[in-house]
Amino acid sequence: MHEHGARQPILEVHGIRKEFPGVVALDGVDFRLFPGEVHALMGENGAGKSTLIKVLTGVHPSDGGEVVLDGRSVHISGPVQAQSAGISTVYQEVNLCPNLSVAENIFIGREPRRFGLIDWAAMRRRAAELVSGLDLDIDVTAPLNSCSIAVQQLVAIVRAVDVSAKVLILDEPTSSLDRDEVRQLFEVMRRLRDQGVAILFVSHFLDQIYEICDRMTILRNGRLEGEYLTRELGQTELVARMIGGELASLEELSGSTRREPAAPAGTTPFLQADGLARSGAIEPYDLSIHAGEVIGLAGLLGSGRTEAARLLFGADHSTEGSVRIAGVDAALRTPRAAISYGIAFCSENRKTEGLVGELTVRENIVLALQAARGWMRPISRTRQDELALRWIRALDIRPDDPEALVRNLSGGNQQKVLLARWLLTDPKLLILDEPTRGIDIGAKAEIQKLVASLATDGMSVLFISAELEEVLRLSHRVGVLRDRRLVAELPNDGSLTPERIMATIASGAQS
Repeated sequence: MHEHGARQPILEVHGIRKEFPGVVALDGVDFRLFPGEVHALMGENGAGKSTLIKVLTGVHPSDGGEVVLDGRSVHISGPVQAQSAGISTVYQEVNLCPNLSVAENIFIGREPRRFGLIDWAAMRRRAAELVSGLDLDIDVTAPLNSCSIAVQQLVAIVRAVDVSAKVLILDEPTSSLDRDEVRQLFEVMRRLRDQGVAILFVSHFLDQIYEICDRMTILRNGRLEGEYLTRELGQTELVARMIGGELASLEELSGSTRREPAAPAGTTPFLQADGLARSGAIEPYDLSIHAGEVIGLAGLLGSGRTEAARLLFGADHSTEGSVRIAGVDAALRTPRAAISYGIAFCSENRKTEGLVGELTVRENIVLALQAARGWMRPISRTRQDELALRWIRALDIRPDDPEALVRNLSGGNQQKVLLARWLLTDPKLLILDEPTRGIDIGAKAEIQKLVASLATDGMSVLFISAELEEVLRLSHRVGVLRDRRLVAELPNDGSLTPERIMATIASGAQS
């Protein structure tokens, strides 16, 4: 554990305030970050974490307060100035150029030159030195788009550090990584910490926070709740401080951790897939989903969970196999065809495949219903307002302003808008691909409660999550995938545990 004693913070903020129309996102927040530490920024979605990061990096100007960097008061007008001042940020969605090589991405805009021309040999040599210095095995000549998401994250960190970063902000860097990739990232973070870099780490995985972070700052409703040494604050107390209540209220929200069988024996499934496959994406699989049943899909990243789900929505074309809906052959060649059968799909990538950031909450909510009606039958503005307000209230979307731009909402509230869009179509089967990824524990519990309620009311749900406890909490049966194959289907009868699922994933056979 890194103690600070009399050392001065490398970064401090005093009384930071930031307002958006109708919303106070930050209300007099204080924060400090020391050299050579990994510091967690914690809080629910909407607590102000992202806004604080954007103020620190100049994306948003503050409406009050002071930022002090290395003992001097600074005014950061944009990300370029923040970077030149020594504050670098790596986001969940890597902001690099996939068509360029690793070396080119590390040095883009700062390429070494000789006689006015780019010195390619020097660039590759220097990139290799930087990568080697962090004990990474990365081919710096390889195109970035040939690298895994984990390697792309590491390349972004190498670039950030080479820009003389005093402060490195990592915003949800582990949300798309498997356990081995997280371990590799943490090794790099520890090396940087030991070199004196101050690291601000944002993650919703509590175990990761306790593994890597020295201290934490908790925000709640735009205000500072407190600053703590990680070792002195237990997980139960952390959750209580984040949501402003006791853990029992969270358990009440999320409900039982075991599900009773939903489908009477011999009933016709709502959906039956037989030998469904897509060449190079997912091997042939069988899957049945009954009315009122939640089927979980578990497996490591890249195991084929998303690929299996996309075939059921017509987002990808199957190369073999068949699907029956309510016992009748169905051709799910397009999403529109799937919607006509009562199938809805919430993609794991809500920003690029789900929401339209430039549209309002109202416009995003009615989008799927309008598409199903056809653009020759527009929904009246009065009806749009009624529908939007109904679902804003039903799902407790904050702020409760239907004209707010959806891009300005927190991750958890954006996810609720996406759910509202599909629930408005009254689907018979709801496919949820990582619906709680990157959102806070309170919003996560609300979504889990909603899924359980929808199933009780007779809706079929296909639920995909990397968090095995979440899958177990909601599912009647769990399909386990490995290497793009459905290797087992396990009843959630009370004896199923995360350890058993992991053993099934590891062995590739039902245990």
